[in-house]
Amino acid sequence: MEVKVLQSVTRYQGRAFNVRQDEIRYPDGRSIRLDIVDHSGAITIVPVDEAGNIWFVRQYRHPARRLLLELPAGTLEDNEAPEKAALREIREEIGMAASEIRQLGEFFLAPGYSTEYMYLYLATGLHPAPLAQDDDEWLVVEKIPADQAFQLIKQGQIQDAKSILGLLLARPYLPLPDRCGPET
Repeated sequence: MEVKVLQSVTRYQGRAFNVRQDEIRYPDGRSIRLDIVDHSGAITIVPVDEAGNIWFVRQYRHPARRLLLELPAGTLEDNEAPEKAALREIREEIGMAASEIRQLGEFFLAPGYSTEYMYLYLATGLHPAPLAQDDDEWLVVEKIPADQAFQLIKQGQIQDAKSILGLLLARPYLPLPDRCGPET
């Protein structure tokens, strides 16, 4: 399907993203105007320690108006490779570095209105190596056994989509009892 961009205008330039308005024409001749969040991309990490705990951050998310329990994540810096961003963010958000990192997947976060593309990593071999947190973040680090993390999803206590997907994609690599997770 060929869609033609008739016009693209940046309406807002911000620190984390820009907003543009595109006018497009579909193959049947219809034109439509779309508002698009233009984002540089992001990473999410599933950090697992030797005891089988997953490291989360609890942080206030103003758009949601609540504290959310999430996997560590962050935005790619200019021309930053996703794996490098994952190694940096895990140190900034939970104060730990990883000896091993494995990409589990990649996906669009909300393709109906955003260009944000996310890379997901599993991080193991954790050891202390803190970096300063970003000034705009207030984070509380929590370690949760892997099987309990899946129960938190079922109970509605993990409501962040990237964290839910991250746990589901990491599941084959996690130390879990035979009957644990969403299908129990």
